[in-house]
Amino acid sequence: MHRSDPASNTTCSDASSADLLNSSCFCLTLDRNALCAALEREADDPEFCRSFVSPRSHLFSNVPMFIPKADLAAMQDVVSAIHSVSQLPAYRDRVMSWAPEIARFDPGPVGAFMGFDFHLTQDGPKLIEVNTNAGGAFLNNLLARAQRACCAPMDVHAGGFSLRDFPTEVVAMFEAEWRLQGPGRPLRRIAIVDDHPEEQYLYPEFVLARQLLARAGYDAVVASPDAFSFTGTELLLDGLAVDLVYNRLVDFSLEQPEHEALRHAYVTRAAAVTPNPHNHALYADKRNLVVLSNPEELLRMGVEEGVVHILQAVPQTIVLTRENAPQLWAARKAMFFKPMRGYGSKAVYRGDKITRGVFEGIANGEYVAQAFAPPSGRMMRVDGEAASRKVDVRIYAYAGKALLVAARLYQGQTTNFRTPGGGFAPVFAV
Repeated sequence: MHRSDPASNTTCSDASSADLLNSSCFCLTLDRNALCAALEREADDPEFCRSFVSPRSHLFSNVPMFIPKADLAAMQDVVSAIHSVSQLPAYRDRVMSWAPEIARFDPGPVGAFMGFDFHLTQDGPKLIEVNTNAGGAFLNNLLARAQRACCAPMDVHAGGFSLRDFPTEVVAMFEAEWRLQGPGRPLRRIAIVDDHPEEQYLYPEFVLARQLLARAGYDAVVASPDAFSFTGTELLLDGLAVDLVYNRLVDFSLEQPEHEALRHAYVTRAAAVTPNPHNHALYADKRNLVVLSNPEELLRMGVEEGVVHILQAVPQTIVLTRENAPQLWAARKAMFFKPMRGYGSKAVYRGDKITRGVFEGIANGEYVAQAFAPPSGRMMRVDGEAASRKVDVRIYAYAGKALLVAARLYQGQTTNFRTPGGGFAPVFAV
């Protein structure tokens, strides 16, 4: 089915490029009834949509994001390149030099559901950050399935990925993490963990994750970390041992008192924790972008020239200090300032909007300054009026391999789920 936008002389089906589709295709592709049916089926809960999706009115966008196949391939190359660099001893030594002590311990797992976030620019995709607790994959898998062909021929393999393989790959990922820890016993019980999980905005996907793992034969539970106890040899929840923790906490070093049981289980290998403090230090500390965006340093570390070229997709990043603060203040309008160990766009500042007082307060060596890579846009209709939304593209990956790609549409300085017409959106390759 192809539709014309009534306000345009150009039909969506005539669009020959991603830019044209994103700027002129206003038709709605999301079949919300089909999405709710899929969510309720996967969650084994007929009230799932009413309870968890309807109150989150900006969780899903009604429109898709179109991306050139070349950009999608370039993003996957960046994911693979960063994984390959992370295996080099010189790189590991460098990034672990500023990591907390607990993060220098490597029990084996490489990190489930890594998130690589990109902005699409005129110069190609730019990697703006890496996250170790990237949320949304379970939701986006079902979202991509619930689309009607509308703007253009839409491949069911959204973004080039086979959605039918997603459950199989997720189970294989957690099983691989278990084997990498090398416990020598069967994997039986998996806990999906976050602080006060039922209060989290993405709690619906915790339920989906639990049900997917349960269907694979595992005893899967959703739990808050303060519900655990540690015996010295076992991590217990409700008196039963937990083998693997799918960690969604933003306390990346497990420092908070309520995370003590998890911390002890991690450092003693009593349970596999993924992603874990070592994974965060290796991939997601913002200081790592300083290294990844420095071609000369990468070459000195022994990174191949071809990989260095791929990593030019990482905008130049430097640590903000008292010494370089005057130069960075002068150049601030072309910069974005982020806390080194931040998450979820917390306490980030766009350079052209930051005040002198705030800037002076963050020039203490705890922030990085990243060359600003402007996000691309997606036009849509909101309440009958044409509106533009910014776009952030996320690749969910494991061990350097992309699992799924999705977009987030938003308005404002950073991604959020408060924008009319915004939210998660499926990606289709053009």
